[in-house]
Amino acid sequence: MALQSSVSFQSILGTSHSEDVLDVFIDYVCPFSAKMARSIEKNLKPLISGGGKYDGKVRVIIRLHPQPWHATSTHTHESVVAVGQVEPSAFWPYTLDLFEHQEEYYDIPSSKLTALEIRAKLVELASKHVPANKVPLLEDLLAFKTTPNGGTGVTDNLKYNSELFVHYMRCRIP
Repeated sequence: MALQSSVSFQSILGTSHSEDVLDVFIDYVCPFSAKMARSIEKNLKPLISGGGKYDGKVRVIIRLHPQPWHATSTHTHESVVAVGQVEPSAFWPYTLDLFEHQEEYYDIPSSKLTALEIRAKLVELASKHVPANKVPLLEDLLAFKTTPNGGTGVTDNLKYNSELFVHYMRCRIP
């Protein structure tokens, strides 16, 4: 499926001219998604980039799918979208780092944190991957909008990912 330009950072390997596309749906609080991301880095990346066997033939797109039964899932996904918007090249390194810290965002460890505290903690982790002068942009993107239920500066791009998942499933379920 196509990838709108505002989330082009989600294309982590290959090019738009690649013959085939591998869509990988992940949730940043899912242990199985962490296994997939590590496998992509260890096993697929050498095959698809840098002259590997499938270089130029396969494109890998990370599709964000926050699972509602993971209480902090939306927050972690928001932070990844914010990083991608601020520093696109940091999307995949931050993704891998977030998976290394994912247990901190599991239900029980994060149960006494507010949404603002979770976002601040995510910005702190993300700040290792973006230039210091761009950290305020991350904070701004993750701040609530002025309307009572308006979301954040990344809500629309996160909605795009969720809507895409629904469309993707409709096309594949008979």
